Amino acid sequence: MKRFALIALFALALGSFVWAQGTLSINAAGATFPFPIYSKWFDVYHKAHSNIAINYQSIGSGGGIKQVTEGTVDFGASDGPMNDDQIKAFTQKHGFGILHFPTVLGAAVPAYNIPGVTATLNFTPAALAGIYLGKITKWNDPAIANENKGVNLPANDIIVVHRADGSGTTYCWTDYLSKVSEEWKSKVGTGTSVNWPVGLGGKGNEGVMGVIKGQPNAVGYVELIYAIQTNTPYGNVQNSSGVFVKASLAGVSAAAAGAAKNMPDDFRVSITNAPGKDVYPISTFTWLLIPEKISDPAKRAAITGFLKWMITDGQQYCEALAYAKLPKEVAAKELKAISKVQ
Repeated sequence: MKRFALIALFALALGSFVWAQGTLSINAAGATFPFPIYSKWFDVYHKAHSNIAINYQSIGSGGGIKQVTEGTVDFGASDGPMNDDQIKAFTQKHGFGILHFPTVLGAAVPAYNIPGVTATLNFTPAALAGIYLGKITKWNDPAIANENKGVNLPANDIIVVHRADGSGTTYCWTDYLSKVSEEWKSKVGTGTSVNWPVGLGGKGNEGVMGVIKGQPNAVGYVELIYAIQTNTPYGNVQNSSGVFVKASLAGVSAAAAGAAKNMPDDFRVSITNAPGKDVYPISTFTWLLIPEKISDPAKRAAITGFLKWMITDGQQYCEALAYAKLPKEVAAKELKAISKVQ
């Protein structure tokens, strides 16, 4: 009898040990744009809270919105805020709403692979729109060459690269192009997925960078950290003040400065082509998509606990991975908004 009692006690203790060691699994999916910082955060947070494991699939913003709407993940992630129709679809399916929590700020950059050219190229808004509309097809086109005096640009065809999957990086890129080009706005528009006039597709920021690296004379848009980590040249972009600016933490923070002071309660805001001479114009917030109601109390406590940590202590890890921290005004507003998760 004693033996069976000891076995039962051991089994109970083992079950408690296993639960404490991380059986509270939280599943999330979405944007590739912030994947490097999310990977860092989830790893650091797990080390501090060994009973919580956040499993994140880097599948693109479109996939994140789809999966959180379908209820196959606990939360999603997107670099483009959900639109009104997407929020309506979520609410109709679940009977409650979804909340946007900005996490960091980043930049989408025009990265390129031009044999023999290592200079940092200058791109005007018209040049970027023209390339992606398929109207500027050669690297030595005057629209590019005139802003890059002294650079020996080849007469080679430009290989245009874009995302093949639904993507918040695409949302940021097309949101910018829609603001600077009426033709782009009317013919293509803004979205996580669009009908591309030209180009080759790559899945995720990783996939786009792989195509750029493998295709001579290619240009494509990626989140800044992917260009830095692969040592790929990326261009300066002319901002609304006429200044050519290279993507940097300071330039991204400058883009967010105005929005931070007038942040809407739902945190859905665009900061592309923001005013200011120091602004990098293709900048964006990126968001976690958190259901308003989380029925499992343990998961609710774990997710809200992570949100509080992310908005405060977690921000210290941003700059080493080329992301800008949340503005203080935004972080303070988010901390209050966590109470909406019930």
